[in-house]
Amino acid sequence: MTTTLRPTGPIQQGADGARARIYDVCDNGRAVGAVGISTDDSFGATAGVLHSLRIDEAHRRRGRGTIAALAAEEVLRGWGCTQVRVEAPEGNDGAQRLAAALGYVERSRNMIKELGPDPAELPAGLTGRPMSAEEYARWDVSSMKAYAQDWIDRGVPEEQARHKAETDQARNLPDGRATDGMHFHVLVHEDEVVGHVWVARRETRPGETVGYVYDVEVRTGHRGKGYGRALMRLAEDITREAGFDRLGLHVFAANTPALRLYESLGYTTTQYNLAKAL
Repeated sequence: MTTTLRPTGPIQQGADGARARIYDVCDNGRAVGAVGISTDDSFGATAGVLHSLRIDEAHRRRGRGTIAALAAEEVLRGWGCTQVRVEAPEGNDGAQRLAAALGYVERSRNMIKELGPDPAELPAGLTGRPMSAEEYARWDVSSMKAYAQDWIDRGVPEEQARHKAETDQARNLPDGRATDGMHFHVLVHEDEVVGHVWVARRETRPGETVGYVYDVEVRTGHRGKGYGRALMRLAEDITREAGFDRLGLHVFAANTPALRLYESLGYTTTQYNLAKAL
C-alpha cells in the first residue's frame, strides 16, 4: 500500500500570505479520500489548519488517515507554518483518537447552553448595568494585550498570538462599543465594579445564531466570591433580552476553575480545539 496526496487544483492564495489547498488521498494512484489544509486567518500565515480529512468507508482502518494527516503537516511545514490546529466535534471519537495519536493536544473547547425562559436572579447586593464609554475605553486598551497573552501562555508564538488578538478585535468590533449586536456590561457590588462581560450575537452555522460570551472577567481582588457565576447569569439574561435561547462560549482547556463553573451551570462541550507544533 502506497498512500500519497495529489492536489485537486492550484493553491488558493490570498492576502498576507494566506494559502489553501485540497488534496486527494490516493492509494496506489487511486483516490480513496480527501484532505484540506490552509493557513490560519486568525493566527496568520505561519499557523496552519487541518480543516478536513475524509477516507472512504471501504478504505478505513488501514492507517491511511494517519499517513494523509502526516503528509498534510509536511506540506504546511513547507509553507512555513510552525503550528497546526484541528477541530474535533464532540461525539466524533474517531477524530479525537486520531488527533491524540498524532500528538495534538487539547488547547480549548467550545461550549453551549440551552436557556430557559425564566430570567436569572442575581444574588443580593449585586446589580448589572451597561459599561460606560469611559469603562469601555479602559477595557479596549487592556483587553487586546491580555487576550494575546492568554494565547502566548498556551504555547502560541508571540507573533501569531498578537495577530489573533488584532484580527479578532478588528473583525468583531469594527465600530467599537457601538458595533451592532454587541453588549458590554459590568457587575456592581456596593457601588464598586467587580467584573465585566461582553456578550454578542454569533452565527455558529448558516442560519443559526446564538448569544456568545466573548469576554468575561472578575477583577483581581474580587475573585473566589461567586462573582463569576453571577456574571454568567447576567450574560444569560442579556442573551434572552436579545431574543436568543442559547448561549455559547470558548474556554481554554487549562482553565479548570472556569470549566467547572460552566459545567455546573449546564454548559456542554460542542467542539474540542487541538494543536501541535510542527
